[in-house]
Amino acid sequence: MLRYFSLDGNSEVTENRSLKKVHIYCDGSSLGNGQDLSRAAGVALLGYKGIWKAFGEYIGQATNQQAEIVAAAIGLESLREPCDVDLFTDSRYVVETMNGRYRRKTNQKWWQRLDEAAARHRINWQWTRGHVGHLLQETADVTARRIAAAERVDKNILRDAEDRIGTVTEY
Repeated sequence: MLRYFSLDGNSEVTENRSLKKVHIYCDGSSLGNGQDLSRAAGVALLGYKGIWKAFGEYIGQATNQQAEIVAAAIGLESLREPCDVDLFTDSRYVVETMNGRYRRKTNQKWWQRLDEAAARHRINWQWTRGHVGHLLQETADVTARRIAAAERVDKNILRDAEDRIGTVTEY
């Protein structure tokens, strides 16, 4: 049985069905992080039964931490129904904050977006080391950098990510 609360916290929804198991690898990139002319993007790779789909967003001037938060939100927002999610990111900031070990001192609007995206899912927040050759994490990283550099989401960039991954069933 699935139980979750509405965003206002006042009503509870109960459903008698099992949740789809989904894997999300996400990464954010801020070219020129912390500078006035930074260009940032977030990317999420969603995997279900070995089939992968790439989602991205160009967010303009933002920090790397903000891009990492957005990347996780993008993945969760892309799900059409409540899911059981293993979400992987190389951002300890995101994982530790969402697991309640870090306090939210800054980036409140970004956290609000992630909270809203996460509300209807059961999520296992997992940190994964970045830049160590892991196909899915590296693909998310490269794709986020490409979108940030292009200053827009290009369907070809997302398609390249999906083609690079192919069919991956082991994470």
